[in-house]
Amino acid sequence: ALAEVYGLITSIPGVAAASAIQLMGELLVLPEDMRAKQWVALAGLDPRQSTSGTSVNKKPHLSKAGNGHLRKALFMPALSAARHEPHVNSYYTHLIEARGLKKIQAICAVMRKLLHAIHAMLKHRQAFDGSRFCLLREAVA
Repeated sequence: ALAEVYGLITSIPGVAAASAIQLMGELLVLPEDMRAKQWVALAGLDPRQSTSGTSVNKKPHLSKAGNGHLRKALFMPALSAARHEPHVNSYYTHLIEARGLKKIQAICAVMRKLLHAIHAMLKHRQAFDGSRFCLLREAVA
Protein backbone atom coordinates (compact mmCIF):
# COMPACT_ATOMS: atom_id res chain seq x y z
CA ALA A 1 0.00 0.00 0.00
CA LEU A 2 2.85 2.38 0.81
CA ALA A 3 4.56 1.63 -2.49
CA GLU A 4 1.34 2.47 -4.35
CA VAL A 5 0.97 5.78 -2.51
CA TYR A 6 4.65 6.54 -3.13
CA GLY A 7 4.17 5.87 -6.85
CA LEU A 8 1.12 8.12 -6.99
CA ILE A 9 2.83 11.01 -5.22
CA THR A 10 6.01 10.76 -7.29
CA SER A 11 3.92 10.86 -10.47
CA ILE A 12 3.68 14.62 -9.87
CA PRO A 13 6.46 16.41 -11.76
CA GLY A 14 8.57 18.15 -9.15
CA VAL A 15 8.01 15.61 -6.39
CA ALA A 16 11.02 13.36 -5.93
CA ALA A 17 11.81 10.67 -3.36
CA ALA A 18 12.64 12.90 -0.38
CA SER A 19 9.59 15.12 -0.84
CA ALA A 20 7.32 12.13 -1.38
CA ILE A 21 8.49 10.51 1.86
CA GLN A 22 7.96 13.75 3.78
CA LEU A 23 4.47 14.16 2.33
CA MET A 24 3.58 10.54 3.04
CA GLY A 25 4.74 10.92 6.63
CA GLU A 26 2.50 13.92 7.16
CA LEU A 27 -0.55 12.87 5.14
CA LEU A 28 -0.95 9.15 5.76
CA VAL A 29 -1.53 9.60 9.49
CA LEU A 30 -4.62 11.72 8.82
CA PRO A 31 -8.09 10.18 8.99
CA GLU A 32 -9.34 8.92 5.62
CA ASP A 33 -12.63 10.80 5.87
CA MET A 34 -10.99 14.24 5.83
CA ARG A 35 -11.87 16.44 2.87
CA ALA A 36 -9.34 18.38 0.79
CA LYS A 37 -10.35 21.67 2.41
CA GLN A 38 -9.62 20.17 5.80
CA TRP A 39 -6.16 19.12 4.57
CA VAL A 40 -5.57 22.69 3.40
CA ALA A 41 -6.64 24.10 6.77
CA LEU A 42 -4.45 21.56 8.54
CA ALA A 43 -1.48 22.68 6.47
CA GLY A 44 -2.19 26.33 7.23
CA LEU A 45 -2.60 27.19 3.55
CA ASP A 46 -6.10 28.62 3.96
CA PRO A 47 -6.63 32.39 3.71
CA ARG A 48 -7.32 34.36 6.87
CA GLN A 49 -8.86 37.79 6.75
CA SER A 50 -7.93 40.40 9.27
CA THR A 51 -10.51 43.04 10.18
CA SER A 52 -10.87 45.33 13.13
CA GLY A 53 -14.09 47.25 13.26
CA THR A 54 -14.85 49.38 10.24
CA SER A 55 -11.49 51.04 9.70
CA VAL A 56 -8.99 48.19 9.32
CA ASN A 57 -9.50 45.84 6.40
CA LYS A 58 -6.25 44.11 5.59
CA LYS A 59 -5.68 41.84 2.62
CA PRO A 60 -6.13 38.14 3.34
CA HIS A 61 -2.98 36.12 4.03
CA LEU A 62 -2.12 32.53 4.93
CA SER A 63 -3.31 31.48 8.34
CA LYS A 64 -0.17 29.38 9.03
CA ALA A 65 -2.19 27.87 11.87
CA GLY A 66 -1.48 24.31 10.87
CA ASN A 67 1.31 21.86 10.29
CA GLY A 68 4.49 23.69 9.35
CA HIS A 69 6.20 20.45 8.34
CA LEU A 70 3.54 19.86 5.69
CA ARG A 71 3.96 23.40 4.34
CA LYS A 72 7.73 22.90 4.18
CA ALA A 73 7.29 19.56 2.42
CA LEU A 74 5.06 21.18 -0.22
CA PHE A 75 7.19 24.27 -0.93
CA MET A 76 10.00 22.82 -3.08
CA PRO A 77 7.70 20.48 -5.07
CA ALA A 78 5.43 23.43 -5.82
CA LEU A 79 8.39 25.54 -6.88
CA SER A 80 9.76 22.78 -9.10
CA ALA A 81 6.36 21.92 -10.58
CA ALA A 82 5.69 25.59 -11.34
CA ARG A 83 8.90 25.63 -13.35
CA HIS A 84 8.85 22.25 -15.12
CA GLU A 85 5.21 21.07 -15.47
CA PRO A 86 3.39 23.00 -18.23
CA HIS A 87 -0.07 22.96 -16.61
CA VAL A 88 1.20 24.07 -13.21
CA ASN A 89 3.35 26.71 -14.91
CA SER A 90 0.26 27.96 -16.72
CA TYR A 91 -1.60 28.30 -13.42
CA TYR A 92 1.40 30.01 -11.80
CA THR A 93 1.83 32.57 -14.59
CA HIS A 94 -1.93 33.21 -14.64
CA LEU A 95 -1.83 34.07 -10.95
CA ILE A 96 1.05 36.49 -11.42
CA GLU A 97 -0.08 38.16 -14.66
CA ALA A 98 -3.86 38.16 -14.50
CA ARG A 99 -4.48 38.31 -10.76
CA GLY A 100 -1.47 40.44 -9.86
CA LEU A 101 -0.12 38.21 -7.11
CA LYS A 102 3.47 38.34 -5.96
CA LYS A 103 5.62 35.33 -6.79
CA ILE A 104 5.57 33.93 -3.24
CA GLN A 105 1.79 34.31 -3.11
CA ALA A 106 1.49 32.42 -6.38
CA ILE A 107 3.73 29.62 -5.05
CA CYS A 108 1.54 29.35 -1.96
CA ALA A 109 -1.52 29.08 -4.20
CA VAL A 110 0.24 26.34 -6.18
CA MET A 111 1.05 24.57 -2.90
CA ARG A 112 -2.63 24.69 -1.95
CA LYS A 113 -3.74 23.37 -5.31
CA LEU A 114 -1.10 20.62 -5.23
CA LEU A 115 -2.47 19.53 -1.87
CA HIS A 116 -5.94 19.34 -3.41
CA ALA A 117 -4.50 17.28 -6.28
CA ILE A 118 -2.71 14.90 -3.90
CA HIS A 119 -5.94 14.42 -1.96
CA ALA A 120 -7.82 13.53 -5.15
CA MET A 121 -5.02 11.25 -6.35
CA LEU A 122 -4.98 9.27 -3.11
CA LYS A 123 -8.77 9.13 -2.91
CA HIS A 124 -9.27 7.88 -6.48
CA ARG A 125 -5.93 6.01 -6.79
CA GLN A 126 -5.03 7.78 -10.03
CA ALA A 127 -1.71 9.24 -11.12
CA PHE A 128 -1.21 12.98 -11.60
CA ASP A 129 -2.95 14.44 -14.65
CA GLY A 130 -1.76 17.96 -15.42
CA SER A 131 -4.74 18.70 -17.65
CA ARG A 132 -6.99 18.45 -14.60
CA PHE A 133 -4.76 20.90 -12.73
CA CYS A 134 -5.16 23.84 -15.12
CA LEU A 135 -5.67 24.57 -18.80
CA LEU A 136 -2.59 25.59 -20.75
CA ARG A 137 -2.30 29.32 -21.40
CA GLU A 138 -2.06 28.84 -25.19
CA ALA A 139 -5.42 27.05 -25.21
CA VAL A 140 -7.02 29.78 -23.08
CA ALA A 141 -5.68 32.71 -25.14
